[in-house]
Amino acid sequence: MNVFRFLGDLSHLASIFILLHKIHTSRSCRGISFKSQALYLLVFVLRYLDLFTNFVSLYNTLMKLFFIGSSAYVLYLMKVRFRPTQDPALDTFNVVYLLGPCALLALIFNYAYTFMEITWSYSIWLESVAIMPQLFMMQRTGAAETITTHYIAALGLYRAFYILNWIYRYFKDGSLDPIAITAGIIQTAIYADFGYIYVTKVLRGEKFELPA
Repeated sequence: MNVFRFLGDLSHLASIFILLHKIHTSRSCRGISFKSQALYLLVFVLRYLDLFTNFVSLYNTLMKLFFIGSSAYVLYLMKVRFRPTQDPALDTFNVVYLLGPCALLALIFNYAYTFMEITWSYSIWLESVAIMPQLFMMQRTGAAETITTHYIAALGLYRAFYILNWIYRYFKDGSLDPIAITAGIIQTAIYADFGYIYVTKVLRGEKFELPA
């Protein structure tokens, strides 16, 4: 644990709280991609399969439980409580194009050919592209609510802090994780256009708009 990882975890938590705040205050899931949220739940379940077999710390365990539980809760809100506000006609990204290639990458690039290592690798590759259905949905509508952009920005900030965490760990103890770093670079590249518009428009009080 170091300050960059801790700030990354806080940013990740903030993104989830922002999302839940948006849904509960507006009583609507409009503008939120169910497919992206489902992918994030899959990411957390696969990554934390060792939840009850590999105890690291109370902090680590609570974070794992929170990410899995909050992701499942968001899906419940979208499919049950506020289902009429969800618009599947806009959430049309074909996730097969993400699930298949990420599975292939996990089989090729992993640290051991064991079930746990392959599922961990799969979760890393999948997380790097899980936001794509959300960005694709925003691309289709050409705009997004400001609070939704704050949610995505917090996710991007979480990734930025984790990149700083990897750099810090490399210089401090020589630790290097090529899979996580490569996936992080891919994820950062995916966020690039969004980040530019967020900084140049939303943070200046303008409406977030993408080319429709």
